Amino acid sequence: MRLPCEVEVHSRHLPVLGLRSRGKGVRAVVSLCQAPRGARAEPGGRACLLVSTMKDKRGTRYEANPGNLKSLLSAVRMAHRGCDVNIPLSALTPAKTSEFENLKTKMVIASQKDYPLSKSFPCSLEHLQVSHCRLARVDMRMLCLKNLRKLDLSHNCIKTLPATIGDLTHLQELNLSDNHLESFSVSLCRSTLRKSLQSLDLSKNKLKALPVQFCQFRELMNLILSDNELIQLPFKIGQLKNLRFLAAARNKLTKLPCEFKMLSLEYLDLFGNTFEKPEVLPIVKLQVPLTLLEFSARAVLSQRISYGPHIIPFHLCQDLDTAKTCVCGRFCLDSFIQGTATINLHSVAHTVVLVDNVDRMEAPIITYFCSLTCYVNSSDMLK
Repeated sequence: MRLPCEVEVHSRHLPVLGLRSRGKGVRAVVSLCQAPRGARAEPGGRACLLVSTMKDKRGTRYEANPGNLKSLLSAVRMAHRGCDVNIPLSALTPAKTSEFENLKTKMVIASQKDYPLSKSFPCSLEHLQVSHCRLARVDMRMLCLKNLRKLDLSHNCIKTLPATIGDLTHLQELNLSDNHLESFSVSLCRSTLRKSLQSLDLSKNKLKALPVQFCQFRELMNLILSDNELIQLPFKIGQLKNLRFLAAARNKLTKLPCEFKMLSLEYLDLFGNTFEKPEVLPIVKLQVPLTLLEFSARAVLSQRISYGPHIIPFHLCQDLDTAKTCVCGRFCLDSFIQGTATINLHSVAHTVVLVDNVDRMEAPIITYFCSLTCYVNSSDMLK
């Protein structure tokens, strides 16, 4: 789209600097075009105005927010038709210096006196840190920052997390250390964060357990759970295929979940937990014959049939989510034998912090068997 015309470019910044515009128009071509990405323009590039003159045939590019540009072109079209422009127009006054500053992408608030009470956070923020401000809850104004990639709310007094924090679709790092959290919402585990979140710090809170759905954060690479009151790690932790850094020191862990052995970590810290010695006698819960529910659940899981509360009752979804995995790879629901083995932590992590002050590198891990045959064939691992 090209428009040959007389163009006079006025910079409203000049009066602020004590300068005058030359006040003379030149013959030019105004084009509405697409800003190139790399060597050539690609679909989806940002729209811009290009003003080309005889002396500058390559032109000067003026980029703007797509919404603002659309409003500008609509106003020009209405004025060209002789219609009244029914949108607010700028007055012919010098622009403020702040209008020419780069968009703010990072803000650090490290004390209560610096916390903004009367004005909003800049909508362009990508990194926001609000620490030592004694916040009792997450400020809803933060949840409007759709470009946010890193949110640090450490060293506050937050007790619960709003479900709407899951609407931050670009959030990659979330730091909630040193707060008063007692639980982690299932709704957050099912939000869009499960596709974007890569780093999560929940250390120094009052967490006693994490929901099974926590392991839906498939992009998670760094997880810090130290200094809580956890008595067990998430049941399906083996589903966190991208996890590389795990710290769960100084909790109340007694055993590791069965799927812990499926992790492939670079760093692991489980120091200061109250790990118990492996139990000698197994817990037998075999059902003979298997119930219809057990048969159906094993079939759904082994065949990888999709399920959800829109297909089957919600309580059945919970049963399937908490199904055990036998050492043979098959699944079991309520019919199983549970034993306790010992795992060398170097089998799942390259760097391991000692479990205790006695230089131990082993920890007890829960093991499941779907049948008596599997138990007999794998009994050596329990010795």
